[in-house]
Order: sequence, then C-alpha cells, then structure tokens
Amino acid sequence: MNIVVMPGDDIGPEIVGAALDVLRAADAAHTLGLRFTEIEVGMASHRRNGTTLTDAAIQAALDADGVILGPCGMTDYPPLAQGGVNIPGTIRKRLDLYANLRPARSRPGVPDARRGLDVLIARENTEGFYADRTMFQGIGEFMPTEDIALSVRKITRQGSRRIAQVAFDYAARRRRSITAVGKQHVLQMTDGLFMGEAYALAGAHPDIAFREMDIDAMAADLYTRPERHDVILITNMFGDILSNEAAALSGGLGLAAALNAGDGHAVANAGHGSAPDIAGRGIANPAGMILSAALLVEWLGVRHGKPAFLAAAAAIQAAVDEALADSGARTGDLGGNGTTQTFTRRVVRALS
Repeated sequence: MNIVVMPGDDIGPEIVGAALDVLRAADAAHTLGLRFTEIEVGMASHRRNGTTLTDAAIQAALDADGVILGPCGMTDYPPLAQGGVNIPGTIRKRLDLYANLRPARSRPGVPDARRGLDVLIARENTEGFYADRTMFQGIGEFMPTEDIALSVRKITRQGSRRIAQVAFDYAARRRRSITAVGKQHVLQMTDGLFMGEAYALAGAHPDIAFREMDIDAMAADLYTRPERHDVILITNMFGDILSNEAAALSGGLGLAAALNAGDGHAVANAGHGSAPDIAGRGIANPAGMILSAALLVEWLGVRHGKPAFLAAAAAIQAAVDEALADSGARTGDLGGNGTTQTFTRRVVRALS
C-alpha cells in the first residue's frame, strides 16, 4: 500500500511524524506492507515551487492508496493568484471526498471527557451552505444591493444518498444505530430532500435503529445523553459545528480525528488547525493525527478486504487509549506532563 504523506504547516510536520512512527510500529506488528512517499505542500512548497499545492502533488494523491495530510496554515497563505492554493479544499474536490468522518468518544484518563460518549459523525462534505461548495462557477454568496447579502444552500439527491449509505455502512459495523440531524420543519426543501434519502435507506435496513432529530435538540442531547447516539448522519455546516462540540466533549480538539473519504480515495486529516503559536516547541498533541491515520488504515482494510488492517487500526486505538491514561505521556492540553515525543513513544511501546 502506497501512502502519500503531506506534512503541512506549523505543527503539521511534528504530528505527522508522530503518526508515521505509529504506523511503522503497526506495520511491523501486523505486516501491512505500507510504503510512504513524502511530498511537500503548504509554505514549504510555495518557497520551492511558487505554489502551496503543485499539480504533481495532486496527481500523487490521486495515484496513492491513501493520503496523510497534516494541518495547513491557510490564513498565512498568499492570495490564490500568487500560489496560495487551499490544500484541503482542492484535494477534497479533485478526489471527490464526499464523506467527512469524525469519531469522538470518552477515553480513560482524559479529564473533562463526557462519560458515555462514543459517536461517529458522518458529515456530507461537498454541498451545503459553504460558499465554495455550491456553485459550478463563482461562490454561493452574493449581494444584490449593498444592504442585502444572500447565501445559497445546495443539497442534491445524489449527495444525500451517498453520505447516507456511508452512515449505514459504518452503523452496521458499530452499534447499529443512526441519528439523522437537520431542521426539516424549517428547511423544508433542502433538509426534506436530505432526510428523504435517509429514510429510504432506513426502510431498506430494518436491522439498524433510525431516528431524526433537530440540530438544536441534538446539540443539547449530545451533552446531556451522549450514550443514546452511535452514528450521526448530518449535512455539511451542521456537521462541522456538531463535530467540534463532540471533540470538546471527548476532552479537547487535540483528540479530533477525521477522515475525508470517497468511493476510491481517502485522506487522513486531523480535525484541528495548524497551531502556529506552539510550532517547534515539542508540545503539540499528536493524538488526533494518530487516530486519523488509524481511520485510514481501517478504511483500507474494509476497501481491500484485509483483516490485518482492521486489526492494526483497532490496535492503534487501544495503544492511544493506553497512552492517554498515562499522565506522564499525555500532553499538556489534556492535563498531562508529556510532550509530542513522549506521547508518541508511549503509543509505539503499547503497539510493540
């Protein structure tokens, strides 16, 4: 399996390096046959090539079995005309990564984690209210006059059906329960279309429990009764907001794992930023990136029918739990005394 590695900016190289150490240990323990090809992106690429994302990097991602992408410091990028390409957005579009998968659960030893939390958010990743995902040309926001601003929300039947299918596929491997989240009685056409596809799949899968909840009620219920929920099926912007709440309830954004996946490609990309204020200090929490890599290993195992990959992904999860329970290894953002390296070594030791 050829894995393309794009370290990103700021803390990206540090936490991606940690994830690679863990993947190499998992490879050795489970004989996965992983090969890693590192490709510069972000400001390192801009300094060398005049662009944050070269055509060759995009082609390498298309050709790879999977991609690991570190956080990108896009707020510091130059304008697009000067080579400041939005890396995650461009890769998402070119590889058609329509499913953003974000797990969150409470883990032993993590302070402030909400007991009973164990969810997987299946967020539609290509449509919705985000302005860059609604139009063939231009953006989905416009101002007819200087005093009026409008934003278009795009929901398609195909987009709704395929993210619903992903949610049902994951629910079948988890606790066989789905909560579909929106605001159908207000957004009657768009959420109506989205929920219609979800209900159609629910009818075809009577063995999987299905409920619909409004987004505001869901935000409260995730806090008060997290144990009620397993897979959460949700549209783009609502999913972005709810996944950050779930990450906070799991103990902090440093644990925010994410996989962007489509039918033929997947990119592990932690659900937090590049944290330039702590770059190079050795204190960044690599857990989210490590757990994102585990999601990629699991995806490869399912896609290619490789039980060893599924076992390796589960082993990485267990090793991270073991490291998080150790205050000497756990990083400072989670109340521990560890560093990026001590945490990584603790995970590797648990795998070995």
